[in-house]
Amino acid sequence: MHNARLTRRKVVNVIALSFSYIFAIFGVLVLLFIIGAVLYKGLSHFGLHLFINDDLGPRDANSGLRAAIVGQIILAVGASIISIPIGLLAGTFLREYCRSQKLLGLVRMCSDLLNSMPTIIIATFIYAVVVLPTHGFSGYAGILALSIIMIPIVLKVTDDMLSLVPDNLKEAAMALGASKYKMITQIVYRAARKGLMTGILLAFCRVSGESAPLLFTASNSQILTLNPVNPMPSLSIWMYNFATNPEHIYQTLGWNAAFLLTAFILIVNIATRLLINRKK
Repeated sequence: MHNARLTRRKVVNVIALSFSYIFAIFGVLVLLFIIGAVLYKGLSHFGLHLFINDDLGPRDANSGLRAAIVGQIILAVGASIISIPIGLLAGTFLREYCRSQKLLGLVRMCSDLLNSMPTIIIATFIYAVVVLPTHGFSGYAGILALSIIMIPIVLKVTDDMLSLVPDNLKEAAMALGASKYKMITQIVYRAARKGLMTGILLAFCRVSGESAPLLFTASNSQILTLNPVNPMPSLSIWMYNFATNPEHIYQTLGWNAAFLLTAFILIVNIATRLLINRKK
């Protein structure tokens, strides 16, 4: 009886491990297939013209993505300028200052709910409260939508990273006469800085690839603009529009835009992993 149970456990273990390896390999192959397709099609007709030219029309092979690249940078950086301080301060409040368990649970629940909410809902909300009253799409509306997406991510990262700082480190700083403010800014933030930087970079990657929030807020402009009051072009929206365009040059530009976004996200993710490994 004992040998039969042992044999059955070994068989179940082998089957479970086999399925684990199969699904792991399948996931890696899917990722490699996607990256390979983006590289193969995204590098076709890839050149300097993508960065120095705008959309010159379906008959011009030198059409570029300059306006979309600049717009994407403005939108992502603008959202980061708003959301990083808010998320960082909110996460610090939850971890270091909040003593009410009810308030703590409520804020964390709302943050998790907002983080898991479909971005299209956030987009329609901003469309209703910002775009419609102002009678026009704008880069500011897009920045606000991306900020709402990014804030709960930064808040969660800050809350988690600060929880990893040892209590004896904080107590030692307080025992030496440091104020709460000095202890947080000089000790806690420094001890958690790599984790905070990692989470913030991943949040930045998240909003850099969003398209649904921008469809309802920043709209789709083909004109290079540095003023967020105007409709703002972006790589993610251009990629969406060019993918359904029958013109071959636009389909190629769509793949070029996909390659640029994928390359950026891959580079940031790899840099993040290296940062984590250095920390370990």
